[in-house]
Amino acid sequence: MRILLLCHGFNSLTQRLHCDLRAAGHEVSVEFDVNDAVTAEAVSLFQPDLILAPFLKRAIPAEIFEKTLCLIVHPGPVGDRGPSALDWAVLEDENEWGVTVLQAVKDLDAGPIWAHRSFPLRKATKSSLYRHEVTDAAASAVFEALEKLEAGVQPEPLDPACSRWRPTLKQSERAINWETDTTATVLQKIRSADGMPGLLDNLFDEPVRLFDARPFDGPIPSSLTPGTPFARSGPALALKTTDGALWIGHGKKTSEKSIKLPMTQIFEDECVDLPELADGYKDILFEIENGVGYLHFDFYNGAMGTEACRRLKAAFEKAAASPAKVLVLMGGPDHWSNGLNLNLIEAARSPAEESWQNIRAIDDLAEAVIRTTGKWIISGLRGNAGAGGVFLARAADAVWVRPQTILNPHYKDMGNLYGSEYWTYLLPKYAGPDNAARISEARLPMGAEEALSLGLADQVLRADQKSFEAEIRERASALAKTDLTDRLQQKAETRQRDEAVKPLEAYRAAELAKMRKNFFGFDPSYHVARYNFVRKVVKSRTPRSLAHHRSATPGPPATRRVLS
Repeated sequence: MRILLLCHGFNSLTQRLHCDLRAAGHEVSVEFDVNDAVTAEAVSLFQPDLILAPFLKRAIPAEIFEKTLCLIVHPGPVGDRGPSALDWAVLEDENEWGVTVLQAVKDLDAGPIWAHRSFPLRKATKSSLYRHEVTDAAASAVFEALEKLEAGVQPEPLDPACSRWRPTLKQSERAINWETDTTATVLQKIRSADGMPGLLDNLFDEPVRLFDARPFDGPIPSSLTPGTPFARSGPALALKTTDGALWIGHGKKTSEKSIKLPMTQIFEDECVDLPELADGYKDILFEIENGVGYLHFDFYNGAMGTEACRRLKAAFEKAAASPAKVLVLMGGPDHWSNGLNLNLIEAARSPAEESWQNIRAIDDLAEAVIRTTGKWIISGLRGNAGAGGVFLARAADAVWVRPQTILNPHYKDMGNLYGSEYWTYLLPKYAGPDNAARISEARLPMGAEEALSLGLADQVLRADQKSFEAEIRERASALAKTDLTDRLQQKAETRQRDEAVKPLEAYRAAELAKMRKNFFGFDPSYHVARYNFVRKVVKSRTPRSLAHHRSATPGPPATRRVLS
């Protein structure tokens, strides 16, 4: 089937559907919803059997949905209608939520129902729920809709009695009342706005949007007024509540040029006298269990700035010196790693110089992993990985992923960035030279099975979101009970042979020479692309790598497989 993905942006859900649909043998192309004329042109060029809209911010024009079947993926249960479905669900503490695949008609979210799924609603941020439960439910429901379409089964009309329209959630409807709201309520309100648009509040007499709220664990000054910052830790500020406190890790001022940054950077002068709690906001944690060391690094949005890379390298070296025979690099529950922290780079006095420091710091970390031959190292990807994060994961001896994992092993969409993290060593080593060249040029997301077939993953663990970490621990513990002497000896010998053929330093020097031109050269493409990405500038066109209908060359061939 020819399927056009019509979307506002190529987000996590759209990428998942792109991978799964292609893996199932469908011909897929993507068009960003720029305006009606551009969308109509895309439909004319591609002549799709179906238009699938997983992430839209406007209605599809009638002249399109009246001629071509258009299915909308709505992040709400049957009958829920409106643009803030998941925001409302988190804010109102729903116990169960869902996803509905419905047909586009004149009235928004009111068309016939092709498929729907429900799921328990975790106590989590809106963005985390979207990346996991919503995306999993949407993929399942979309394939049910396709099966019905191919079988000629008609959709069910929406029952007006269960229809409920809810408008865009306003700031006033989730504003924090520091005098009455409990810690749980404040967390709930911030989580309902996490990702976008952030929860508007006031700190140090200045309006700021709050993100990345986490519970506070420790002594709290009782004399403070709720809403008052009283400590700092890493990127975060601790704020008093009526019955406790919480950490706020990131924020965004309301001026037009502001971007999302760590709270301690936004209010650098205001919080300088606040006490520093070293282990308050925990984004790196190491634990040993049954002879296995687990290194967790839960960086916001998977972005790893210079200082974060240096701290993680120190934590890794400490883990490598521990008695654990097996090390598992766990990343965070939502993201494993997405490489450089572009927001911190954009906010730096010299973005070029900060880019240079950041890439060298993440290279240092990748090198430490590659050169550690006395431990068996596993990257356990609970969340997705992108750009340098993919190759940092591949620096380990084994990469374990969930069936739902999405990898983006490329850099070029960021202003033709060349990339580092020893990818020119690791990608040909595991995927082969031909595949390495194709992967680096494709600029496409990759599902778990494709990653497995191309050597970017070693095992796809058949576990869902809840059981994946338990599966990792069971397998790693079993491995730690075996005699790893021969395996580690072979690993050390392989490293010596590879070093003799071409030293790691040579790969690094060649990569960084290209990166220096990206950062400091005459071509500003990287800086323009980073600026647009950080500031969420709406794209004016769809990249040719995604819009195959606009390219003279056909898109990559689909690979048929059965989806679990």
